[in-house]
Amino acid sequence: MPTARLTAAQALVRFLAQQHVERDGVEHRFFGGCFGIFGHGNVAGIGEALYESPELLTYYQARNEQAMVHAAVGYARMRNRLGTLACTTSIGPGATNLVTGAALATVNRLPVLQQLEVPWRGDVSVNDSLQPVSRYFDRIERPEQLVPAALSAMRVLVNQAETGAVTLAFPQDVQAEAYDFPEEFLRRRVWHLPRPLPEADALAKAAELIRAARRPLIVAGGGVIYSEATDALRALVEQTGIPVGETQAGKGSLPYDHPSALGAIGVTGTFAANRVAAEADLVLGIGTRWTDFTTASKTIFANPDVRFVNVNVADFDAAKLGALALVGDARAGLEHLTELLDGYTVDPTYREQASRLNAEWDAEVTRLYRLGHGPLPAQSEVIGAVNDAAGPTDVVVCAAGSMPGDLHKLWRTRDPKGYHVEYGYSCMGYEIAGGLGVKMAAPEREVYVMVGDGSYLMLSSEIVTSIQEGLKLTIVLVDNHGFNSIGSLSRSLGTDGFGTQYRFRRNGSLGVDSDPSPPPVLPVDLAANAESLGAHVIRCRTIDDLRAGLDEAKRQESTVVLAVEVDRYEGVPGYESWWDVPVAEVSEVDTVRAAREAYEEARTRERTPL
Repeated sequence: MPTARLTAAQALVRFLAQQHVERDGVEHRFFGGCFGIFGHGNVAGIGEALYESPELLTYYQARNEQAMVHAAVGYARMRNRLGTLACTTSIGPGATNLVTGAALATVNRLPVLQQLEVPWRGDVSVNDSLQPVSRYFDRIERPEQLVPAALSAMRVLVNQAETGAVTLAFPQDVQAEAYDFPEEFLRRRVWHLPRPLPEADALAKAAELIRAARRPLIVAGGGVIYSEATDALRALVEQTGIPVGETQAGKGSLPYDHPSALGAIGVTGTFAANRVAAEADLVLGIGTRWTDFTTASKTIFANPDVRFVNVNVADFDAAKLGALALVGDARAGLEHLTELLDGYTVDPTYREQASRLNAEWDAEVTRLYRLGHGPLPAQSEVIGAVNDAAGPTDVVVCAAGSMPGDLHKLWRTRDPKGYHVEYGYSCMGYEIAGGLGVKMAAPEREVYVMVGDGSYLMLSSEIVTSIQEGLKLTIVLVDNHGFNSIGSLSRSLGTDGFGTQYRFRRNGSLGVDSDPSPPPVLPVDLAANAESLGAHVIRCRTIDDLRAGLDEAKRQESTVVLAVEVDRYEGVPGYESWWDVPVAEVSEVDTVRAAREAYEEARTRERTPL
């Protein structure tokens, strides 16, 4: 067998550069490049291999190891999991910094490849901290071991049901060691991604259940978008009239103005989706994992006779909620269900109810966009200004805090890839790095990153990378002087916003919401910080300032940060939903005891479908 004498690191780089995926006859290169921060453990191995052959795999310089994994996740999600970026770091804090990013990737089932190195005690190293959050983990102890390990890593990365973070721990001496690698290992390799069809009997049973239902509802999850099933979903909806609620990952499955689109569902849902969910007798979940937020802690589907049918490529998720499980690809499953439901439609009054609720919800969004709140604007008005400025195919990126919930309700999504909110792990600090990955995957789109001051302070470093690479981001920095989302939750639990404000300590306290004379706010100038990192900064005091700033941002060629202060107490209402967050069972605080009583009453509405 012909061989090529290469170091193990050189062989890995050549292998990665030759990996492609194919679905529906369209091929894509799988790895779009390699992020890294070199230390002594990889500069002479992976670093040398990237230096020697820069045409194989573009090297991108990151400022934070966690951020580079977030960027890879943003890239993978924008590519519908048909591509990703590799990430390399040396051992030590660089490796442990990857753990949060790896956990996020695995929770969200997004492929990310990471190379690490160098055990420091026998066969144990800090790299082992990545084992619990990796879908595949291997330590390359001999160069020849790279061949089966790399192939196994790719098998997991391209698996649409079981993908996530993959870790190859790669000691520095092994990286630099030469070996005669088979040329076949280094040749172009195309991984076919099938569209498995659910079993025919299960599809027939599902069609029978849908036909028998009086108030069916579809819940569209991220699988609808990843499998490129939005057209198939629309065809089914327009044929049958079944209305649709969307999860965070599934937002954009239908355009916001489609008459059957009820919008967000669950804890962060609209009154349109949640009211229909409360009466639904059949729920068709498509590509959703049925998280606690989607089910409103198992309270939202209140009909005692409700049945579930789940289409999901992962059998673990397909079987949730006691559902009839249709294990298979979302698009293939939808197309066959549409055929089996030929001639079936919901009652005209039900279709009309969905259309009316869509219009009523849109009016509520307009109200919140134009609230006219003062002296500081409301966060909903900021969202409205950005939504008005964004084009149909532009992308909004967000992650943790109160903003994702408000975006889920209020963002008017017009394109399946126009909404990118990381809520599977709710990871503070994801926003700017994730937005960078989105821009790398879709440089032709404008990317709007919406980030609160809490997340910004955790991870703003990739502003520098965006400027270095000429990848423009429009970052809307919303300053509410602390942790807004958890402050609101704290108030609801009777603890008065304790520990959630950015204030000086006075008399032993950082301040609570009811304090009539709170300590002064910290004089942190986030706009100046962004400017020091090289961004073009626009300071906005009012919504009119923000709208003008967004217009100016469009004329800029590099990353822009628009800083605006908002009223932390003017939130978007919750719409007929509940989230199970336990309250202290005993307390000397009256407000906590009252919150506990309300919690115990609300829990009586929880039910587990069988």
